[in-house]
Amino acid sequence: MINGILIIDKEKGYTSHDVVAKLRGMIGQRKIGHTGTLDPEATGVLPVCLGKATKVCGLLTDKEKVYETELLLGVSYDTQDTTGMLLKERDISALTEAQVQGVIMSYLGTYAQVPPMYSALKVNGKKLYELAREGVTVERKAREVNIYEIDILAMNLPRVSLRIRCSKGTYIRTLCHDIGEELGVGGAMNKLKRTAVANFTLADSIRLGELARLIDEGHLEKRIIPIDRVFDRYPAGVVKREFESLAYNGNKLTFAEASIDPVQVGERVRLYNEDGEFIGLYEEDKQRLKVHKMFYDSEAKRED
Repeated sequence: MINGILIIDKEKGYTSHDVVAKLRGMIGQRKIGHTGTLDPEATGVLPVCLGKATKVCGLLTDKEKVYETELLLGVSYDTQDTTGMLLKERDISALTEAQVQGVIMSYLGTYAQVPPMYSALKVNGKKLYELAREGVTVERKAREVNIYEIDILAMNLPRVSLRIRCSKGTYIRTLCHDIGEELGVGGAMNKLKRTAVANFTLADSIRLGELARLIDEGHLEKRIIPIDRVFDRYPAGVVKREFESLAYNGNKLTFAEASIDPVQVGERVRLYNEDGEFIGLYEEDKQRLKVHKMFYDSEAKRED
């Protein structure tokens, strides 16, 4: 089994599920999961976890993301993007670039965002987009999201190109819609490209066609990213040989046994064995280290 992360540059027309299904066929492995859905018309960074790396799917989904998008002003769509049904067109001739810039930048920081009806969120066990397709609209609770950075890349009204760094759960098309509504003219997302998830960027990514070629040539391993790279920002320790069995069995360790300086309450660390193999992610607990996520499989190691 292959354990690690593939960063796919998703192309238009594929759902995130399509990408996983194709990879299962290409690699010949069932244990594969994606981290964070991209709409079919969206492109860009889609981390896919293989084997033991599926344990980090949830952790990656929670990370901040970076998008490049085009906001189209003067229009409103039922889906909040231009793939849906046009509901209304409004005149934008009175708008100035300064007004547009001011409203866009006002969204920096935390704001309460109401998820769109055309989303995969569930209400009473049914996905919102399924209800929307039936013509049903239900009340949605606003959720707090964070917009860490907004860069206006170009402005040629009614079109505005933006780069946005945001928290998990942020709907960029809803942000575009909200900006348009605040300006009084409506707005919709016209394009979307995800350029980063956590510390993974487009530079790490590969398209499915190129990946198929590498697999045919027997070079898939060149694109597999080790699991521990997800945790690069955490300090690393090396468990002394005589204490490795304690680590493999999930026992707590002292900082001395892990050859690492003490960390703050609740802080996490990466632990390796003396052979450089990643054991898992640990966290401080009452002046000791306890397992947060274990990745080392001692049984599989013995079989090797």
